Amino acid sequence: MGLRLKFNIVLTLVFAAGMAVSAFVSYELLQRNAKQEVLRNAGLMMETALAVRGYTVSQVKPLLEPQLQEKFLPQTVPAFAATETFNALRKKYPDFSYREALLNPTNPRNKAVEWETDIVNSFRNSGVVPEFTGERDTPVGRMLYIARPIQIKDPACLACHSVPSAAPASMIKLYGESNGFGWKHMEVVGAQVVSVPMTLPIHNANEAFKVFMGSLAAIFVVTFIVLNIMLSVMIIRPISRMSSAADQVSGGDFDVPEFSGKGKDEISVLGKSFNRMRRSLQKALKLIEK
Repeated sequence: MGLRLKFNIVLTLVFAAGMAVSAFVSYELLQRNAKQEVLRNAGLMMETALAVRGYTVSQVKPLLEPQLQEKFLPQTVPAFAATETFNALRKKYPDFSYREALLNPTNPRNKAVEWETDIVNSFRNSGVVPEFTGERDTPVGRMLYIARPIQIKDPACLACHSVPSAAPASMIKLYGESNGFGWKHMEVVGAQVVSVPMTLPIHNANEAFKVFMGSLAAIFVVTFIVLNIMLSVMIIRPISRMSSAADQVSGGDFDVPEFSGKGKDEISVLGKSFNRMRRSLQKALKLIEK
């Protein structure tokens, strides 16, 4: 097995190990960053929903309070305002969603579906847990969601949701007496759920991974070629010439030109040593012939 082949085998094994480690570390890092990006987007949507709810309670509802005696206005309900805001957003970003999922809602469109019911029950059973995050598969791809409990902390909410007789007549007229009642103070009745698609960030992370690994492979190929050229010029060729010269000298042919004495590297030192050996051998043969 030649020196060049041994060198290339070792170089390839080292590169393969380095590629494996780099692939594992970079893939995990890119996937983690993609998930963090999705979480940031979901968190921003959740905070926006809370801001819309707060704005509705503090500024919209007081202005419309006189009209509520005659006609119930859903626009004064924080959940309705937040949901409508994000429904407008979904016209441009249909994969993003915001839900105020309730087990027993006044408005039927807020009724929790199966997986949302599981989240609400998790909040109800786990005590005081401020937030849940998770992933689920959907027809449009993998989604990440953030959920926060809807808990009746303000006793004023019970004016509309305790018993039908205590609720505004205008609300009963609009939604009826069957749903949205029986709530209790400090009870978890639902969950705010923000769902954000993971498809695009994960796709971008995978593309970045491919580009990184492709670049790393290209760097290896260039390095492999350059090192082989250097190995050939600086080591293989000089050693091959010395080997050929040694064969000639061992056969009594001293017409082989001496190697250059320039340089201080190992090959140059070997060349100087070979020159001294050649001259010593030539002198010894001449003395024997005499």
